[in-house]
Amino acid sequence: MRVIPIAPSAQPGADAASCNEEDGRVPKLDLPLVRRDFLKGSGLLTGAIATSSVLATLAPSSAWAVELKQLTTGEGKTLIAMGRVLFPHKKLPDAVYALLAKDLDGNAGALPVVRDGIAALDKAAGGSFIKATATKKLALVKAIEGSPFFNTVRGQCITSLYNNDMAFAVFGYPGASWEKGGYLTRGFQDLKWLRPPTAEASPPAW
Repeated sequence: MRVIPIAPSAQPGADAASCNEEDGRVPKLDLPLVRRDFLKGSGLLTGAIATSSVLATLAPSSAWAVELKQLTTGEGKTLIAMGRVLFPHKKLPDAVYALLAKDLDGNAGALPVVRDGIAALDKAAGGSFIKATATKKLALVKAIEGSPFFNTVRGQCITSLYNNDMAFAVFGYPGASWEKGGYLTRGFQDLKWLRPPTAEASPPAW
């Protein structure tokens, strides 16, 4: 099987060259294919992008894989499940949520808190947070709100889930516009899922 190794999400301010600045089109993601034999970390997260997803037309393959060097596969899956509780997006595939696990796996300072938090979640779930019902998962995550583990995972979600080309493609983000004069004349009205603002709420700019 050939898979897509997904790199860690870009940090804020990183170059998002994959977004076409002229018309907002997102080209095929430049994710090199490698053989599964080369993925030799502590854990391995794998999956496939649904053919109905917009990402299916952008990625060179529907199969994806994320290597974890410190966390186990089970710990990675728990972070994916927790990420979906904190920031639920049906349109985002697990490949995006796997970036959360990848980034936390690379944060040595956070690993002790993350590992202890995952173990506590599993214990509270009666053995496996992943296998718990959606209602129970939500209750378990609410129960630890404000804890160091909760804050660590929630904080990492902001960057991991939203600052990457896959999320940009799903949500329709065309890339930065400030250097082209801002969004007022370039994409200001492109949000198709919101109702158009009233004339009073959107007066002339000048």
